[in-house]
Amino acid sequence: MSKSSASASGHALWAKMPKANAELFALTYGSLVTELVRDYDNADEVNSQLDRIGHSIGVRCVDEFLSKAEVSGINIPPCQTMKDTADVVARIGFRMFLGVSAEVANFSPDGSAFSLFLYDNPLSIFVELPSSEEAAATMGGAGGCDLSKIKYSNVFCGVIRGALEQVNLKVECRFVRDALRGDDVNEIRVELKEVLMDGAGEDYQEE
Repeated sequence: MSKSSASASGHALWAKMPKANAELFALTYGSLVTELVRDYDNADEVNSQLDRIGHSIGVRCVDEFLSKAEVSGINIPPCQTMKDTADVVARIGFRMFLGVSAEVANFSPDGSAFSLFLYDNPLSIFVELPSSEEAAATMGGAGGCDLSKIKYSNVFCGVIRGALEQVNLKVECRFVRDALRGDDVNEIRVELKEVLMDGAGEDYQEE
């Protein structure tokens, strides 16, 4: 599938999706993150929980993705390479579910890893994370969650991981650059670890 065809498919599927107010969506997600911070009081555990929540979402996104494409008469050809997979995730998946597109670059020499660059992050409006110095001053050595270490949009990594697991690709995802931490762009690194046998994924197991 060409880049232009993938982008057109993404826009067509986005048009079929029910829309939520962007500000309400961001605030609702912010409330979730806030609740996790209160419950776990540890940045690493909060990040892990966001990834797990995203994974649960991702395993369900694939069915909706395929059913919406079929109903809309949009042919999504099978992905033959990780480059094909990356283009579908970036140009169709992100557009369909979030209304934004990601750019794909930085493939590894063997083609098993790539980066997704997200310039518009609908989750991060209204959000500002403290620097490590500000967080330390706020905590005052009294313990608690170091907010400077929160990977605020880590749910994206879980969604990608869960969705690709449903098509038998076990991947690792991580943020390597984050605009909320002062970087100029959000970069998610995706690395293929294993091609799973049919039915080998976690599928619809509750986490």
